[in-house]
Amino acid sequence: MAAYVIANIHVTDPERYEEYKRQAQATIAAYGGRYLVRGGKHEVLEGHWAPARLVILEFDSYERAVEWYESQEYDSPKAFRRSISVSEIVVVEGR
Repeated sequence: MAAYVIANIHVTDPERYEEYKRQAQATIAAYGGRYLVRGGKHEVLEGHWAPARLVILEFDSYERAVEWYESQEYDSPKAFRRSISVSEIVVVEGR
């Protein structure tokens, strides 16, 4: 069953964030993940949510998504992202 990593990212250093995107992409692909949404136009249709930059990743399974997030390959890009942004990230099982 597919799983989705959904991230709301408040980028504090846009120039350096471009480097994070390059670093993260290879780690996501190595775990079979793919981008479904990577920023772009969005609109809140209901509620008080104020998302900044939305990213949605798809993985083959919940376990594979968590393996990627906790992987050694992603440790360095993750630490870098945390130094240049503030994020809320969830993983959810899909159909």
